[in-house]
Amino acid sequence: MPVWLDALATLDQSGEPCVLVSVISARGSAPREAGAKMVVSMTRSWDTIGGGNLEYQSILDARAMLRDESLAPTQRDFPLGPALGQCCGGATTILFEPIRPPGWTVALFGAGHVGRAVAKLLGDLPCRLLWFDARADIFPETVASNTRLRLSAEPGDIAALPPSATVLIMTHDHGTDFALSEAALRRDDLHFVGTIGSETKRARFLSRLRRAGLGEPALERLHCPIGLPGVGTKLPAEIAIAVAAQILAVRQAPAAVAAESVAGCNAVGCDAGCVTIR
Repeated sequence: MPVWLDALATLDQSGEPCVLVSVISARGSAPREAGAKMVVSMTRSWDTIGGGNLEYQSILDARAMLRDESLAPTQRDFPLGPALGQCCGGATTILFEPIRPPGWTVALFGAGHVGRAVAKLLGDLPCRLLWFDARADIFPETVASNTRLRLSAEPGDIAALPPSATVLIMTHDHGTDFALSEAALRRDDLHFVGTIGSETKRARFLSRLRRAGLGEPALERLHCPIGLPGVGTKLPAEIAIAVAAQILAVRQAPAAVAAESVAGCNAVGCDAGCVTIR
């Protein structure tokens, strides 16, 4: 795999914006032929379009695009002698293509039946989906192009999320759900924190969270049960629709959506008649 292509894959996994810099025309004596490429982020560059002042100026131009949050591709002609002082004397046209991850990141914890149904819906939405579960064998064989799998489900994963991320917690374990919920509520810059469960589960979690020192403003941000009220029943696909409807509604009008849901919890012996997540 070319270095620039490997760099694009790595940056895509981390959600870091970059610019793909390509030689689209080389006339006369030029450092590299048409088709040469490099990738530029704000801190690094990968591969080369020939070095020298042409490459240096191209890196500066690419980083200016990243700072300006430019989205449209741009091309620039470089007469190498007059413009850059390079003695080769040819001319090169460079194409700059900004590549930015979607501005909306959704972190989905849990790959059981409900998690799979949610991931399937979110795969068609304009978001970057980070899908977490510590069980490698539970993920489907194929996922949508906007989805990245993470073999983990720890509070530290919450800490690494970008600001304004949406957090959906629906693992197979109540202890994990609680630890992730606590970590998410300790951040005040996340856009939405939702945990699957019943009203009973919500009450238990709120009691434990208060004992852990979280104040009421943080607790009020917990959407549990998760999902838009009145949408669906207890089927995983219907719960997923309720969840997707809620997070979309919150993005449009945060104050208009109550933290209520039709979704169920997976507690053994729960008296709310909840769904079971496997």
